[in-house]
Amino acid sequence: MKIAEIKKIYCIGIGGIGVSALARFFHTKGTIVSGSDVVMSDEIIALSQRGIRAVVPPSKKNIMDDIDVVIYSPAILSNDEELIEAQKRKIPALSYPEMLGQLTKEYKSIAVSGTNGKTTTTALLGKFLEAGDKDPTVILGGRVPGWDNNLRVGNSQLFVVESCEYKRNMLNLFPRVILLTNIEADHLDYYKNIADIKTAFSEYVSKLKKEDLLVYNIDDKNCRKVVSSSPARTISFGFSDNADICAKNIVCDNGEQFFELWVSQNKIGLFTTKIPGTFNIYNILGATATAHSEGVEYSAIQRALNNFTGIWRRFETVGKCHGATIISDYAHHPTAVASTLLAAREFFPKKKILAIFQPHHQNRTIKLFDDFVAAFFDADEIILAEIYHVCGREETSDLISSQKLVDAIKKSGYSGKISFVENISDIEKEVRKKLDDNTVALIMGAGDIDTVARNLSAHP
Repeated sequence: MKIAEIKKIYCIGIGGIGVSALARFFHTKGTIVSGSDVVMSDEIIALSQRGIRAVVPPSKKNIMDDIDVVIYSPAILSNDEELIEAQKRKIPALSYPEMLGQLTKEYKSIAVSGTNGKTTTTALLGKFLEAGDKDPTVILGGRVPGWDNNLRVGNSQLFVVESCEYKRNMLNLFPRVILLTNIEADHLDYYKNIADIKTAFSEYVSKLKKEDLLVYNIDDKNCRKVVSSSPARTISFGFSDNADICAKNIVCDNGEQFFELWVSQNKIGLFTTKIPGTFNIYNILGATATAHSEGVEYSAIQRALNNFTGIWRRFETVGKCHGATIISDYAHHPTAVASTLLAAREFFPKKKILAIFQPHHQNRTIKLFDDFVAAFFDADEIILAEIYHVCGREETSDLISSQKLVDAIKKSGYSGKISFVENISDIEKEVRKKLDDNTVALIMGAGDIDTVARNLSAHP
């Protein structure tokens, strides 16, 4: 399929974070774009305002013979009436990862992959390349200040994409550079175990050619194992002295982190960042190594990093309520939850940390249950919402409740107060009672818990 030959596209699930980015990308290229979704949203309204016909609800009447290709969200079920109609009319239908893969064939593509940190690392890399006048196109899973939501359209041949590992979706891509952040057990509703995940990543990196590049986290044992499957050149990053690029002497002070950047045992300089946590130092190192490999000077990276304040739902300070700082974060894996809480503790050492968490997907909660139990010890108080039900990925909504997680955390020796509040509306009321000048409310999860953060800050 030649992208330049596509004149008309229809998007099923156009309001989603990925499909909407592709809709906007093709619209900027002059393609006629339309689509549908099941619910009205701010994104549907925004797309309509820029001239993209986005309708609610879906209907098979929207699928016409003059459509060149249909793009659909991976969340769309096989019995979707619009998808079936496209198949009847023999219109090519590609999932979001498949279309992203087609685009990566036509650019020098850089794919940011791994279990945690992909979105922030992709944003950092895009900003670093931007600062180095490389003018990249970037598509990722989070909104970035100064860009078109989660899209940046550039005029160079560089194309940076966030690459999802769920259902081996990353195998649809054809990158020339892979940045590998870390590899952990996740998406265990699809993968059998960590060995299965490593096999998938090994297959992925083996697609690179000798002249291509693999940038990887040398401190992550699973990354080190997977790298051996690739014929590509490698650059390692981490805190280890064996890393090609590493961070030393990390200091956290007054809401900023400072670290020395070392490359090939040579000190480059002192770097400063406003984003918290050791995990973000890793993200910065990976993005720095990759950007420099594309010719961006370290001085430009320093400037861009100093101006980078973070992205949507990644330790995002959304406002104040009753004097308390309200932070929203997408953390939904136990490692991310623990790391985000530790970052909050480091950035706000004298404050009470109130953790509000909504588990995402029952299967994840069950398979990683013990890890979740151990993830909250840096919180002074915990409120757990009921588990967010992911449509199309779990057949029932009664396999497990967050109440079981609450009971297990209590038995684990956690000394703070912990409670289970089932309804989102009730959580907002409960949180308001606990807020004061000495509190940081850290609201975490990949479901709809973010609405609590927005409502608290909107009505302080």
